[in-house]
Amino acid sequence: MARHPEYQYLDLLEHLLEKGDRRIDRTGVGTLSAFGAMMRFDISDGTFPAFTTKRVYWKTAIKEMLWFLTGQTNIQSLLKENVRIWTDWPLEKYRKATGEQISQEAFEERILADDDFALKWGDLGPVYGKQWRRWLDANGKEHDQIATVIETLKTNPASRRMLFHAWNVGELDQMALPPCHMTYQFHTSENKGAGPGEPRLKLSMLLFQRSLDVGLGAPFNCAASAALLTMVAQQVDMAPGELIWMAGDYHLYLNHLDMAQQLIAREPRPFPKLCLLRRPASIDGYRIEDFEVTDYDPHPAIAAPVAV
Repeated sequence: MARHPEYQYLDLLEHLLEKGDRRIDRTGVGTLSAFGAMMRFDISDGTFPAFTTKRVYWKTAIKEMLWFLTGQTNIQSLLKENVRIWTDWPLEKYRKATGEQISQEAFEERILADDDFALKWGDLGPVYGKQWRRWLDANGKEHDQIATVIETLKTNPASRRMLFHAWNVGELDQMALPPCHMTYQFHTSENKGAGPGEPRLKLSMLLFQRSLDVGLGAPFNCAASAALLTMVAQQVDMAPGELIWMAGDYHLYLNHLDMAQQLIAREPRPFPKLCLLRRPASIDGYRIEDFEVTDYDPHPAIAAPVAV
């Protein structure tokens, strides 16, 4: 019997607990760190790598991915979708600038209710979506990297230049957080065994992360990137293939050690399936209602703090 693919993730946790290099990090929380990792997930049969050793809030992960695809950088639109994972950074900036110890809830309510306040305090700078959809070159021209990848997949699917990234050196100092998942590359191959009417090509995607919070980030990033690969494959009339995830510095925060031990002690359950319920006219047309995840039966969620 094949080993459950989630053990790739649990192996990373175990490696960090046993051999991670203990260090003080940017946040001051401290981590166990290691360098260089890879996980591979075959999603060709609709398998969705939403990890099962604790509940992954896959709708939140996909909503964030859809937000990136809009090119927006303000948390107001995320909060309207009840996604709060980006509030910590603008909230900290507001508290430092004003000295007001406002609660997160009150801050989010002001962002939602007051467009001018949101404009001033809710923007994250030129983060992911801005670089994906509106990369500004030295001549002032904007580049839509997502549209370029999709066009290349349609016209020259053997290209080795089908990638997009967010590490814009000239704008890093303006970002609330420099991009962690920074490079996405696509690759096509023959869809062997495809029947009549089935896609001739299979689309795989490699995601490279320069920095990864293994406890909280990895489950989220794997779910979101699998959704992205599924969307792009549908848009270019290909079958989803393999999701390949790679990390540079992957680390476990010292306040996540108990969670890691709990996860390692749990036995993975079968991955759920992901189905797109419709095909929008373009990559810009997807909504959270288009994603159907079935047979997801994870172990209970484990609460853990985010290091800002």
